[in-house]
Amino acid sequence: AFKLHGVTKEKKAELASEAEIFLGMDHPHVARLHDVYESGDQLTMVMECMEGGELFDRVAERKVFSEKDAVHTSWQMLLAVNYLHSCGIVHRDLKLENFLYERKDSDFLKLIDFGFSKIWAKNTKMEVSCGTLSYVAPEVLAQSYTSQCDLWSLGVIVFVLLVGYMPFGGSSERQQVIAIQSGKCGMKKDRWAKVSPQGLDFVKKLLVVNPEVRLTALQALEHPWILNRDVALEPGLGLDQSVADALCNFSRQTQFRQACMQLMAWSLNATERGEVRQAFLELDLNKSGKIKLSDLKKVLEAKSHVPEDESVQVFRALDANSDEEIFYSEFLAAMMTSRLALHDGLLKATFRRFDVQNTGFITRQDLSQVLGGAIKPDDVMKEVDTDHDGQISYDEFMAYLRNGCAQDHHVEAAEKVIDEALQVTEPSSGSAGAPPDASDSGPAVRLRKRDRLRAFLNDLSGMT
Repeated sequence: AFKLHGVTKEKKAELASEAEIFLGMDHPHVARLHDVYESGDQLTMVMECMEGGELFDRVAERKVFSEKDAVHTSWQMLLAVNYLHSCGIVHRDLKLENFLYERKDSDFLKLIDFGFSKIWAKNTKMEVSCGTLSYVAPEVLAQSYTSQCDLWSLGVIVFVLLVGYMPFGGSSERQQVIAIQSGKCGMKKDRWAKVSPQGLDFVKKLLVVNPEVRLTALQALEHPWILNRDVALEPGLGLDQSVADALCNFSRQTQFRQACMQLMAWSLNATERGEVRQAFLELDLNKSGKIKLSDLKKVLEAKSHVPEDESVQVFRALDANSDEEIFYSEFLAAMMTSRLALHDGLLKATFRRFDVQNTGFITRQDLSQVLGGAIKPDDVMKEVDTDHDGQISYDEFMAYLRNGCAQDHHVEAAEKVIDEALQVTEPSSGSAGAPPDASDSGPAVRLRKRDRLRAFLNDLSGMT
């Protein structure tokens, strides 16, 4: 929580920027920001529970990681960083303290703290000097840098994991700055003698003073040290037939049910996500944190013998906003059809997300706010509000989702209307995702799924 009393307008803008960036993050190795609340003089951010403590604490406990553990940890951090960079975001404060373990008995890491993060346009340079000195890249000190500054910071972290001390020291801050600017690491031969040549090469190619020569996140993921890691250390069952079946089942659901499942995906706990996230990472062949159509077709055909036309159908169902990418929460939504259990706790959490006004019922106003103006609340009420009192109770909501096959002729009639209302209006010109012209007299364009969820969370918290 942040106290807002006496906080300057600039600081409030920084907090709003952090919340906006954090809300948009959607990756297995980035911690989820569930809600943001503003009340009086306090801003509260509700992040998913990370019980395992900081990476810093584990380093302090172990002193030095085994090389197998170090490379596995580095791979997880790189997936998070590559995802950020693929979204045009620079973290600018990567350090041991900003990676948290999901549980004490787990080695699954997630990135946190977007206080210094910035949405960055390629081919431009940032000037604000920020971050923690021990991890700061030389070009940040020079106040002219790009997203490559994150790779230097990651190099410092990997250095510490492998040999147990910081690469750039000095008896004063000035001496430390000089060491960073020159790129001269303190190399203790007895420590590095225990590290493989590939591990040493990996660190050296990250701690390069010239950012244009330094490895990018994607190049680092393709380095032999990372590629040859022990995959047996990676958690999760991976892509099995049950995952393929869930993906195919999702494509057969109506759009209204798919929208409900997408909200459910944001209420899954860590254990539930842990059952299927390795499958998502397997489908993400280019390691951008998003699944491409070509990746989906390739993996489903190779592992589950799903025909190409069915793979395309699955992709189109998940990619309702037609940006040619499937995000993590969209993938999780598909798992709700058969791979993950539709239990009472999940239904209650989803119901609360629809119950924007916290009345214990879902009203027409709630439906309009959550699902957008293109859907007619009356059409939903006709099907779900079985006692015809003008609002949806929890029992009615649960019965609709659990007993969707009952009274098929009524369900199909109602959902046909909903599906027609939910059709995405394609922009008449310009790039994909470009906003329609203000003079467009056609149906209202639905917000992108991520944006709608973000807007919903903002409305829920009172932040608009």
